[in-house]
Amino acid sequence: MRFAVLGSQGQLGRDLCPRLPGEVIPLTREQCDLANPNSIAPMLDEVAPSVFINCAAYNLVDKAEQDPTLAWAVNCWGVRALARECAKRSIRLVHYSTDYVFGLDAARQTPWHETDAPGPISMYGMSKLMGEYAVLAAHPAHLVIRTCGLYGVWGSGGKGGNFVETMIRVAGQGKPLRVVNDQVCCPTYTVDLAQATIALIEAKGSGLMHITNAEWCTWYQLAAAIFQRLNLTADLTPITSAEFDAPAKRPPYSVLSNNRLLTFGVPSLRSWSDALDAYLAERSQR
Repeated sequence: MRFAVLGSQGQLGRDLCPRLPGEVIPLTREQCDLANPNSIAPMLDEVAPSVFINCAAYNLVDKAEQDPTLAWAVNCWGVRALARECAKRSIRLVHYSTDYVFGLDAARQTPWHETDAPGPISMYGMSKLMGEYAVLAAHPAHLVIRTCGLYGVWGSGGKGGNFVETMIRVAGQGKPLRVVNDQVCCPTYTVDLAQATIALIEAKGSGLMHITNAEWCTWYQLAAAIFQRLNLTADLTPITSAEFDAPAKRPPYSVLSNNRLLTFGVPSLRSWSDALDAYLAERSQR
């Protein structure tokens, strides 16, 4: 099997590429820019993969509120063009989406299923939801995977890093940390997501799928767990989302049910707590 992976240098792409069972063509934005749909068809003709995995996205959540143009160009219109061009060539597309397609139901307290109606509350979430619709409308064999709070060892550098590395860095600088304690989610280790993605591809999974590490926590609880495991003393204070006052609203509850994975014979992922242990162990060896 011949795989093309867009976003190959990101956290997920770096964990996915070496694990894929076949020939892998890693792609960067210079080779295929979703903000420039005209770059897509020539790239597909040249690379000719049997499966195209899109790990690329515009994910500057707060910036998208002030200037949504690029978020929509990449996450919606570029993804729509990619999905259509893949369908024309009988290339199976695997595309990643986000728990941020939820949030409108502020009273929700039970995990979200793939059949539940979405309700994004940010420009980023809306752009990602429209990208989902575009992929699923283009071809029934395409696969959309919603996930949440990604972190991988390759996220220790680059423009965005990840939550775990940010907490460790700021704590090491002796700065105070005010972390929201009223957003409930399922932070997910990119190694586990990569392995589950491959299992799902091999099982010929299609349609909409949720894949996250099991169980849930708040961002404050995740930060506290990081410091406890590393024996770090941090000036950590729980706050509300209203106190944090980010430009973009986040879902207050975005726990995703992974039950549909079982219908394809793919086991549920380990708990976020066990995954964090594995991440910190991998990180210490780099």
